[in-house]
Amino acid sequence: MEYIRKDNTKIEFITILENPKKATTFKHFKGKLYKILTVAKDCETLEEMVIYQGQYDNYPCWIRKKEDFFSKVNKEKYPNIDQEYRFQKLDLDSGDDNE
Repeated sequence: MEYIRKDNTKIEFITILENPKKATTFKHFKGKLYKILTVAKDCETLEEMVIYQGQYDNYPCWIRKKEDFFSKVNKEKYPNIDQEYRFQKLDLDSGDDNE
């Protein structure tokens, strides 16, 4: 799948439903790791939502608006956070951040 951010940058990712072994890992700006299960639409508004799963504890599942999932960190609210985006895509094979 891919998503085009408001700043026209493109982010490509693999969901757990597409390929569980190659699903993309994302790091939340507060430090925990997540994988996207799938992207779904709200049945009333048709707004796209990201359904994602924590890679910790009992693997909790969460839902967030797609636009919010891929948004930048609010630097006014969190001035000491270095990460640019709320969820940063990780390249775990090489150990490097990717996008």
